[in-house]
Amino acid sequence: MEVLYLTMGVTVVLAGLFLYLFFRNVKTGQYDDTYTPSVRMLFDDELVKDAPTNKNTTTDDDESVKIKLTKNQ
Repeated sequence: MEVLYLTMGVTVVLAGLFLYLFFRNVKTGQYDDTYTPSVRMLFDDELVKDAPTNKNTTTDDDESVKIKLTKNQ
């Protein structure tokens, strides 16, 4: 039974130590991502998607081209 108490005490101390080290590393910037922002600019073009176009609608420019083509024939 004494070994169980000793093991639980060591476990709590180790967990506290790891928690302290984790928060200290977060505070000092150990886990800051410095690589991704510099590479993100290389892939910005891939993130931009073209707006979907509706092929059933025509614009005035399309109509004027059609009219010019039919007049020239």
